[in-house]
Amino acid sequence: MEIRVLKYFLAVVREESISAAAEYLHITQPTLSRQMKELEEELGVRLLNRGKKNRKITLTDEGMLLRQRAEEIVTLADKTEAEFHTADEIISGDIYIGGGETDAMRLIARAARKLQEDYPLIKYHLFSGNADDVAERLDKGLLDFGIFIEPANMEKYDYLRLPAADTWGVLMRKDSPLARLDHIEIRHLKEVPLITSHQSMISNEFSGWGRHDFDQLNIVATYNLVYNASLLVAEGLGYALCLDKLVNTTGNSELCFKPLEPRLEAHLNLVWKKYHVFSKACEKFLEKVQNEFHIHI
Repeated sequence: MEIRVLKYFLAVVREESISAAAEYLHITQPTLSRQMKELEEELGVRLLNRGKKNRKITLTDEGMLLRQRAEEIVTLADKTEAEFHTADEIISGDIYIGGGETDAMRLIARAARKLQEDYPLIKYHLFSGNADDVAERLDKGLLDFGIFIEPANMEKYDYLRLPAADTWGVLMRKDSPLARLDHIEIRHLKEVPLITSHQSMISNEFSGWGRHDFDQLNIVATYNLVYNASLLVAEGLGYALCLDKLVNTTGNSELCFKPLEPRLEAHLNLVWKKYHVFSKACEKFLEKVQNEFHIHI
């Protein structure tokens, strides 16, 4: 299975037409049709549904799986090629960083801006997700760095602890009964419907905090990133356990945030895979983060 053929396949998926994809790729339609047929034969499955009337191409279930894998493979191949084509005397290239919704990304942005003053040819690509999402892409080589909000499994990674911490609390409507309180205790959480992150280790964190089985709480929904959770809160579905500063609760917002008591903080780490071979751009970025925030490995 050649990367060139995977790029052909992704072009067909994007254009939803063999003829349009062939025109985009500057190859003949019969050539592209043959490549797609040979790809299906190689994998032993049908990837494309070819419409009879409008000839629009749609994907089979196997085709949808290949599209996901092909996008990952092509991205990694392009990233690797770009790293080897970087001239020794010029620091340039791409840095891929993944992280959750946290104010710590402001620290990363500050380091990136200052590095750009010395190396303006470096480009940054950001991916948003929780620790599970970011870890998956780190393990596949699709990200150079990740921002992990603790708790997170760090066994496979090297990391720098950033000089920042977020505070756990509860996002709620301003007209909610708990909104009159200054802080939220475990006894308050037992009485309300909760919306929580589905990050794999979060239940252990809260079980330790509240000395209470997290599964005993009334969890009515889970979220990946908190913006959508805030919409559920605004509609009155429940109260969201989340980190501060992630949702605007000022001005005309109908929401407010109350910290937990006892206080529960989440430390933040810049992580990368152990034994990962960095590009020159990534090396410079890591040096800048260390120097900017006086962090030592």
